[in-house]
Amino acid sequence: MKLAAIDIGSNAARLQISTVLHNDDIVSFKRVEYVRFPLRLGHDVFNFGELTPESEARTTKLMQVYKLLMELHEVTDYMACATSAMRESSNGQEIADRIEASTGIKIHIIDGSKEAELINNVVVQALDDQQFLHIDVGGGSTELNLYRNRQKINSKSFKIGSVRLLEGKETKGAWRKIEDWVEENIDSSAEIIAVGTGGNISKLFNLASKTSDSESTRAEIERIRNYIAGFSQEDRINKLRLNADRADVIVPAADIYISVMKWAGANKIVVPDLGLKDGIIQLVFEQLNKEKTAL
Repeated sequence: MKLAAIDIGSNAARLQISTVLHNDDIVSFKRVEYVRFPLRLGHDVFNFGELTPESEARTTKLMQVYKLLMELHEVTDYMACATSAMRESSNGQEIADRIEASTGIKIHIIDGSKEAELINNVVVQALDDQQFLHIDVGGGSTELNLYRNRQKINSKSFKIGSVRLLEGKETKGAWRKIEDWVEENIDSSAEIIAVGTGGNISKLFNLASKTSDSESTRAEIERIRNYIAGFSQEDRINKLRLNADRADVIVPAADIYISVMKWAGANKIVVPDLGLKDGIIQLVFEQLNKEKTAL
């Protein structure tokens, strides 16, 4: 059985198709298809407050492509979720409805707490009994989640993200709000380890020196950030081989991860290969199981 997730963010829209594997009582998901396309919806919304007809047309075309890919893979079920840009757009729901009428793809516009919940459901599997601060930086928002002994203690969504910073559209006082939240919630008497999710931290982590397969240090992430910042946009694309839509947002995104880690006193960061798309697939699987049980 194959399941799919569509994640429509402020910077890019992703399709992930995974096969469900059963090993005795253990269920796992193996990625068989992954496509990412840079729609950059956040540019419209953070500057004009709504999505333009051009963005609607491109998003509609992309959903048609994703639908065809799901049909080719004979996907059993899927879910499409839109986050910060579409939920803040004054015409977001209207456009989502038109896309569904045109393509058959229903887009669920989810709030920050639901977005964090879906990510947390898969990230928690990578944690142990220590104190962790999960940092997920998207194009339009940053979600922070605090864990102790694998239990979520608190969480908060902030209107600051890589595209929003790039456009100079972060909400007033956003940096201070994050710093205050971290100070109020972190137990400074215990070690705190950061957990980073999102495309930008994954790219930074790939370029960084690592202390293990999934762990690096704040100092190393900062070194890589400064190294990238020393290149022009053109050289980041041609010399560092970054995608154009990654090259301009990776430094602003790094600033968020690094700042949060500094405020929390976290010197280490774990970067699991997980994100919203994985949480969506897990939710689709759980919903299918509930339907089978109800029959």
